[in-house]
Amino acid sequence: MELLLCSGVFFPMVSAIACYLSGRKSKNIRDLLAEVATGIECLLFLFLLIYVAINGDYPTVVEIPEVCGMGLSFALDGFRSLYGLIAAFMWLMSALFSKEYFSCYRNRNRYYLFLLLTLGAVEGVFLSADFYTTFIFFELMSLTSYVWVAQDERKESLKAAGTYLAVAVIGGLVMLMGVFLLYSVTGTLEFDALAGLSGNSAAYTSLPKEAAQKRLWAAGICMLFGFGAKAGAFPLHIWLPKAHPVAPAPASALLSGILTKGGMFGILVLSCYLFWGNGLWGSLILTIGVLTMVTGAALALFSVDLKRTLACSSVSQIGFILVGVGMLGLLGEENTLAVRGSLLHMVNHSLIKLVLFMAAGVVFMNVHKLDLNDIRGFGRKKPLFHFIFLMGALGIGGVPLFNGYISKTLIHESIVEYLGLIKTGAVSGVFGESAVKAIEWVFLISGGLTVAYMTKLYVALFLEKNHDKAMQEKFDSLKGRYMNKVSGTALTISAILLPVMGFLPELIMSPMADLGQGFMQAQGSGQRVLWFGLDNLKGAAISVVTGALVYLTVVRLWLMKKTPTGRVYVDRWYKYLDLEDYIYRPILLGAIPFVSGVFCRILDSLVDFCVVTLRKTIYKDSKLPCELEEGTVITHALGRFANGLERVANATIWKRRPKNVDYEHKYALIHEEWSEDSTIIGRSMSFALLLFCIGLLITVIYLLIQH
Repeated sequence: MELLLCSGVFFPMVSAIACYLSGRKSKNIRDLLAEVATGIECLLFLFLLIYVAINGDYPTVVEIPEVCGMGLSFALDGFRSLYGLIAAFMWLMSALFSKEYFSCYRNRNRYYLFLLLTLGAVEGVFLSADFYTTFIFFELMSLTSYVWVAQDERKESLKAAGTYLAVAVIGGLVMLMGVFLLYSVTGTLEFDALAGLSGNSAAYTSLPKEAAQKRLWAAGICMLFGFGAKAGAFPLHIWLPKAHPVAPAPASALLSGILTKGGMFGILVLSCYLFWGNGLWGSLILTIGVLTMVTGAALALFSVDLKRTLACSSVSQIGFILVGVGMLGLLGEENTLAVRGSLLHMVNHSLIKLVLFMAAGVVFMNVHKLDLNDIRGFGRKKPLFHFIFLMGALGIGGVPLFNGYISKTLIHESIVEYLGLIKTGAVSGVFGESAVKAIEWVFLISGGLTVAYMTKLYVALFLEKNHDKAMQEKFDSLKGRYMNKVSGTALTISAILLPVMGFLPELIMSPMADLGQGFMQAQGSGQRVLWFGLDNLKGAAISVVTGALVYLTVVRLWLMKKTPTGRVYVDRWYKYLDLEDYIYRPILLGAIPFVSGVFCRILDSLVDFCVVTLRKTIYKDSKLPCELEEGTVITHALGRFANGLERVANATIWKRRPKNVDYEHKYALIHEEWSEDSTIIGRSMSFALLLFCIGLLITVIYLLIQH
């Protein structure tokens, strides 16, 4: 079992090298190897999931000592095996779709290399058993996935990739600081050893309890910053709307569906282990979740780019998950609904975005455009594509009988449950009854915004006709030629899962939650939920009706305008609300370097001023009685002697052609040149190696003499 667990991480990385080398000889062999490697990885995690289901959700821990100093540590339980399988399945579907999608791309060898390297890094994150291992693979995942964003090497792609890498690097550095702080307080980074630590920090450190608590919170905030940056939480979400439109569609599906869950994994560990049951931490996560949920939904509603809309939608759905994570922190021992809802919405969002981004890839593969005005009408007369996109849209919209409805219902029920506890006085915290009621309505309205922007995409693709009749005729003539059978199979299998999971929640989704809730420290067994009861359907109905109203009033009346050729979609988002271009870049690349430069220049000038002032006053320079202007005493003596000989020679043998050389100055210059040469030689690597060899030779001779 230990070998299989390690294989889940390192097998894709070895396969990446094999694919790259084979790709230099044959593209078909490379593509086949990538598909086989991801297929084997999927079967491996399916076996591990079955093993855990049969033998119980008890973590199996594997340690690889002395790697990167502290060693690596992996664990296997229900949650890890479940998400490892989801990641492997998504990579398999993306690999199948990539063969057709990248048929006209350059640098495909590079793409497949980093595709499999990233798979290994992602599995390393999900299987990690301590924060050190998580950090190692988290940073590896960020660096390898950077290549996806910059794949086509266009100007906008490189800029978006730069933003992605900057957020990842800054987040990683802040996270590393948090890891250092946590280790200084606890002396351990193992997840299990950190359980409930925030309430008993004095037992793990020699610091006073209050100081330990402050340092523990500082560590938690730093790590939350790093994990939140990757998850796409507000206000660190800026890379998502920029990276997805320029990245290849198969990569976008993985960036949105899985890599953001790597960040969520870290937030779950912080919330379910380090700060378990901490109401203040739960309130912080809930606040971030609400802001992320609303911001992402608003950005998606205003967007007129297909993939950007889906990217902003990912921000919003991460907000829904964070709301659930916040509620599990607030509910404490009554957190079962929140735990199961958060877990299932992570799973649902991964699978839904796999479908939607691959569908967007089909559009781009045929049209090479993503603007809604250019691609409108593409989906007409394409029943299979219609079915695929509709499954994803209904799933993410939380419509009953689809998987998104199940997870959103659980999160909504956890909010209602907490509201009931407040009314009875069983809990108290940062949020009062009115605030929690407002959060509930924001949750439902954000669900309505999801329905609105997905309706916008659906209508544009499948109901409206393109204003260019020739283009619409071209779209209609594609029929069954817009994707091949392999791509169609990958998309269809992925899409069918969504209604099946939603229609059979007790058979499919409840066992998933049962497997994963142990990792998230759920208390008690899963409660039986009347999925299609009146109260739960009421919440979904509010969101659907809200979405319909927003679409009819905001989208059709304000986000579209009349032109001579008909109504077109317009982007009315106020450009000065762009956090990257108008806040982060001016501050990080403009204000901070300028202020730092001025400050350092002032300090430098201040030091010079103080030194000059002291030398002219208290420490005023005075010439020493015997101070030589240049050279040494020896060069001075030799020079004077040579000058005397020169004068004697000029008066005798050189009388016809006398010489006038200042040997005292000449010898001083020679001495200065020798000093500089010796300094350079003494600092050179060659000289150091020579001295080392001489020392080693002397040591060997000494040892030989001793023997």
